[in-house]
Amino acid sequence: MNENQYLNKIICGDCLTVMRQLPDKCVDLVITSPPYNLKNSTGNGMKDGRGGKWSNAALIKGYATYDDNMPYDEYCEWQKKCLMEMMRLLKDDGAIFYNHKWRVQNGLIQDRREIIADFPVRQIIIWKRKGGINFNAGYFLPTYEVIYLIAKKNFKLAPKASRYGDVWEFTQEQKNSHPAPFPVALIDRIVSSTNAQIILDPFMGSGTTAVVAQGLKRNFIGIEISKEYCAMAEKRLENNKIYPEVFKFHEPTLFD
Repeated sequence: MNENQYLNKIICGDCLTVMRQLPDKCVDLVITSPPYNLKNSTGNGMKDGRGGKWSNAALIKGYATYDDNMPYDEYCEWQKKCLMEMMRLLKDDGAIFYNHKWRVQNGLIQDRREIIADFPVRQIIIWKRKGGINFNAGYFLPTYEVIYLIAKKNFKLAPKASRYGDVWEFTQEQKNSHPAPFPVALIDRIVSSTNAQIILDPFMGSGTTAVVAQGLKRNFIGIEISKEYCAMAEKRLENNKIYPEVFKFHEPTLFD
């Protein structure tokens, strides 16, 4: 299957099924954040009954048609298969920016080692975000997520991008009906830090990776299993042609 058939489109379907239709070494960069399997939790966070704002949180119901509740072993195997496909699709100078969240389960930290152990992780970037809720008195409120930079041997950043540190502070997206959207500014940082021309997001969600790619005149391939989120992403892309949201966040000082 020719990747050009997928360029600058949101494909509604299962990410593994769609990725397996694409040829080897056809994308320059992958940016993605999979479902975190939050409902498969030993804590009270997804089933707390004290009411208040959290009682209406969208993630309690999962992600649209995906309930986000798999046995942990199955979840890890699924994510490893996804990463293997992403690696196959990457060119020899490509990289994956894989956003995930560490959790405490049964009193111990779950750092996703079971998922990323066999992949060439070059760096861990800390995404520091504000706010959050913690119902567990056994540990402090988590205020960050991690981005695993999984890079092929020849991957290099764009000129001057290496000046950024490995702790990035971006607030969570507030004006987005998706329960866990990427901040536009975060994806802008990643895309602007590379020379990538074709960017894949196999868990596209509300379309932030596509919006940023479009705004920076790069190509994208988006995959999303939820029809609801596909429609949301398509609408954002159309609106972005008229009111380009990415340029409100673009950081020109390093590169321009």
